[in-house]
Amino acid sequence: MLREKFPEFCSSPSPPIEGRAPGSSGRGGLSWPAHGSWSCRLTEAALHWGKREFRFHPIKETIVEEPVDITPFLDQLDESLKDKVLLLQKGSDTEAQCEVMQEIVDQVLEEDFDSEQLSILASCLQELFKAHFRGEVLPEEITEESLEESVGKPLYLIFRNLCQMQEDNSSFSLLLDLLSELYQKQPKIGYHLLYYLRASKAAAGKMNLYESFAQATQLGDLHTCLMMDMKACQEDDVRLLCYLTPSIYTEFPDETLRSGELLNMIVAVIDSAQLQELVCHVMMGNLVMFRKDSVLNILIQSLDWETFEQYCTWQLFLAHNIPLETIIPILQHLKYKEHPEALSCLLLQLRREKPSEEMVKMVLSRPCHPDDQFTTSILRHWCIKHDDLLAEHIKSLLIKNNSLPRKRQSLRSSSSKLAQLTLEQILEHLDNLRLNLTNTKQNCTWPCPWGVLGARWVTGFSNKLGAGCSWPGPLVQPGRNQPAPGFTQSGATHRASHSLSPRACGSDGGCPESWGSDRPGGSRAGLAEAQAMGG
Repeated sequence: MLREKFPEFCSSPSPPIEGRAPGSSGRGGLSWPAHGSWSCRLTEAALHWGKREFRFHPIKETIVEEPVDITPFLDQLDESLKDKVLLLQKGSDTEAQCEVMQEIVDQVLEEDFDSEQLSILASCLQELFKAHFRGEVLPEEITEESLEESVGKPLYLIFRNLCQMQEDNSSFSLLLDLLSELYQKQPKIGYHLLYYLRASKAAAGKMNLYESFAQATQLGDLHTCLMMDMKACQEDDVRLLCYLTPSIYTEFPDETLRSGELLNMIVAVIDSAQLQELVCHVMMGNLVMFRKDSVLNILIQSLDWETFEQYCTWQLFLAHNIPLETIIPILQHLKYKEHPEALSCLLLQLRREKPSEEMVKMVLSRPCHPDDQFTTSILRHWCIKHDDLLAEHIKSLLIKNNSLPRKRQSLRSSSSKLAQLTLEQILEHLDNLRLNLTNTKQNCTWPCPWGVLGARWVTGFSNKLGAGCSWPGPLVQPGRNQPAPGFTQSGATHRASHSLSPRACGSDGGCPESWGSDRPGGSRAGLAEAQAMGG
């Protein structure tokens, strides 16, 4: 039945192999069906030896070269130019075509040349050189020789002549007009010009010619033209896109460093090897993709991108030497369910930093949610590594939020218009940290600094902030952003800072809220032990 329904996938039965019974594999008595019964395009040798290779073989489209008919355009050309175009069409090798193409360019640059012929000539060239715009432009192996060979196409003669001219020359404007006409008929000419300016030795230091080209087109705008050309390059040749990226960002910083659109074009198509290549370019100083004044906006834009695109963006950002405080306000845009990529990257980077007051403020400004462990995770890490510094910052925030009257925040303030830090919010986050450290203490089955530090925080924090409580109770009422019963805000600042670190409150043993001996684990000896074991 299979043969009748799908004959194209089946081959005719073949005779049994000599010395082996039909249906016998000859390997330990295992029986296999005769391979002629069905053969899913496996080779005879692979089937005999028991090797099955399932590989994906993409179907390649066969490009049928249709004869080029430029007769309608030839009739509108001058006789001398018509003859040269015909020679260009009949040329059999690249060198001969280049010689004819140079003659055509020379004729265009003559004073008596009719500029109305440019549009017709551009139509002829676009038809004759269609093959130039198919396939990959960048050589498989990039060397000086292969690059020079790749820019030796007849059409690139226009680019070479353009590079040899002065911009204030009338001939320069005439060639730009010819390229503008070509650009209307074949938009790929734009990124081919970028490639020539990047790869050719004759065009060294001439990348600014692209701006003149962009202004000469009907678009008339560098940014729009550059984005369109890079998009066309992205769709045709990803390797070329990565090759052009360093020079594009270097030569046109005002158009690229503020553009999330261009960055998205790149990270949407690159693979891990190309990402690593770009990261190396950044670290070697050959590529700058972010600037302090625009990086935050670009990272905010990236929150809507695909997961791999976001990870690529963060890897490229981390390759730059930009202080983390520059982008810390992004925390107020991140939701734990919607932006796990950015949160995980930011969390791993924050753990490498010493906490500043602005960092602590932004971390504590995140809404409290049982499933969002971001704030608790980074606070736990900081209290282990930088306990005194963290205590100082929290003390400062408690003072500011407890003593100053509440004012309406300006909508122009980027760091505070999305969320306002409150005293209750600080306490709720610290209470979550207390519970986390309590669990760590209970789950620690061997003497470890995590357990001692957990004991230090639980006893100190609960006993001192839970004013009047004789048991380690919560700092806030469960399910409500209000202090727990017995907690008074008047002593909140001193007690919180003291429970975080004895030195943070400014008292060295003479503080009435010192680590008391009336509770287990609250003595200074216990504190010294915790500090010693905690490193």
